[in-house]
Amino acid sequence: MDTIVNITRPEGSEPADFHLNRRALSGLFFAGYALSAGTATAQAITTDTDGLFAKNITIAPLSDEGAYQIPAYVAMPAKPGRHPVIIVVSEIFGLHDYIRDICRRFAKQGYAALALDFFARKGNAAALSNIDQVRPLVEAATYPQVMNDIKAALKWLANPTDIGQPHGMFGGKGFADMARVGITGYCWGGTPVWMAAATLPEIKAGVAWYGRLERPARDQFLGAEDRPWPMDIAATLEKPVLGLYADHDQGIPVASVQRMNDALAAAKKTPSHIIVLDNTQHAFFADYRPSYNPDASKIAWADCLDWFKKYL
Repeated sequence: MDTIVNITRPEGSEPADFHLNRRALSGLFFAGYALSAGTATAQAITTDTDGLFAKNITIAPLSDEGAYQIPAYVAMPAKPGRHPVIIVVSEIFGLHDYIRDICRRFAKQGYAALALDFFARKGNAAALSNIDQVRPLVEAATYPQVMNDIKAALKWLANPTDIGQPHGMFGGKGFADMARVGITGYCWGGTPVWMAAATLPEIKAGVAWYGRLERPARDQFLGAEDRPWPMDIAATLEKPVLGLYADHDQGIPVASVQRMNDALAAAKKTPSHIIVLDNTQHAFFADYRPSYNPDASKIAWADCLDWFKKYL
């Protein structure tokens, strides 16, 4: 069973703290739902691994960071063949059971799904019980780092190493169809979806779940970094991205969503657009949280699958 990583410094861990041997590998991964998100609700969905290959793995970053490896999770159908790919980008809580379950849900639909822990250089966000401890880890994950980590994932998918799959499971041909790569992300992870679709040629389509669209005020969480935001690339977006947003999101105003939709429509470059789900809050798809809206989630999940089926 995976274990909770120990945060070795009060301000968070450093990459050297994660230079672990194979025996200690499981310590990089948190088993359970993110502690700072509160107690998981009874309606939390659990997807089994029947017919799947699913495993915690690590991926080498693009830059030389010594022995540091990015913690990740992969799930795919347990049969030979190349599968279309979905990269899953987490909320601020990092890699925990909700994100792993989403990977398994995509795997059940025939995809190879991969999720990264973008915050692990400074600690394990899922294992922290206080949101104020989580924020510095998330703020340290800069825009260039996040984009480079996605590139590292794409590189690994094209030539997976040390996955430990059963002999002959993938027929010696790998498992990822790199001509059919999509990306999806939730809350914090919604924003990288737009940016990856706009900047990474391997990404063919995206689905963003309530990610921030415009530069926040400097005094707001994540507002300090000088970086591009989805609104900045709306007029040049060449890949199809579907947005699934909430009509009562206190962090992402409906007016912001409308400005993004207007910019996408004016550009006329892709079918990209945002759907606003009625009677929903931020994180309406997060079944382990009180914000979960099962009716809206059912509609949005179907829209998500239809989008990837059409464009991958």
